[in-house]
Amino acid sequence: MTAGANFDLTGKVALITGGSRGIGLAIAQAYAAAGAQVVVASRKQAAVDEAAALIRAAGGDVLPIAAHTGEPEAATALVAQTVAHFGGLDILVNNAATNPHFGPFLTAEESHWDKILDVNVKGYFRMAQACVPAMRARGGGKIINVASVAGLEPQPMMGVYCVSKAAVLMMTQVLAAEVAADNIQVNAIAPGFVKTKFSQVLWSTETIHDQLIKGVPQRRMAEPEELTGIALYLAAPASSYTTGATFIVDGGQLAAGLYGVG
Repeated sequence: MTAGANFDLTGKVALITGGSRGIGLAIAQAYAAAGAQVVVASRKQAAVDEAAALIRAAGGDVLPIAAHTGEPEAATALVAQTVAHFGGLDILVNNAATNPHFGPFLTAEESHWDKILDVNVKGYFRMAQACVPAMRARGGGKIINVASVAGLEPQPMMGVYCVSKAAVLMMTQVLAAEVAADNIQVNAIAPGFVKTKFSQVLWSTETIHDQLIKGVPQRRMAEPEELTGIALYLAAPASSYTTGATFIVDGGQLAAGLYGVG
């Protein structure tokens, strides 16, 4: 197989949750550019329609679907629509996430826990559960869980979110072991600070931003497009023997912490 073929997604169908903006949109655009037919899913139809217009303008084949993966029935319906439209499903990117609580850990309320776990953890599980049968029918597949360095190292004022992302990392390993015999590879990406609307509270306030960046050796936040290389690898034939792994993309943040650099 040539180097180009290793990263060719022609004939593949990819479903990206949280695909209307930020990391999810960047991944959807990269997959479409690599030849995949893509489904962008997010809660609001107007948002996914706008994302789809960008992908179509670049020549991509895309289906926008409004879906809230925090709702139990949404995952099944989303996968059914995908298979009905494109004839199958090969790649799932679990990227939808929420974080309604920013503050000391013990100030989190039951409603914060419920919402964060329902979307960030149970939503990922629901999507995997709905997608695996469709992947088995195609002879294999790829599941990429977008986690966070917050699942590997505590982040100030984001305790419940950290717990949810740690759960995603363990879910990735458990699922990878269970579906390996089906030729389905399951991996996680753990980004550091990425400049998106989701992380706006971290970069829109100068004092918070400057404090966070001190712990990143590259002294900046990532742009969403800087995660697309690893996301493409994990969706492509090149990663056929890679499963149960977590890929850190954080500008050296965790390494700096280990070595006391900052």
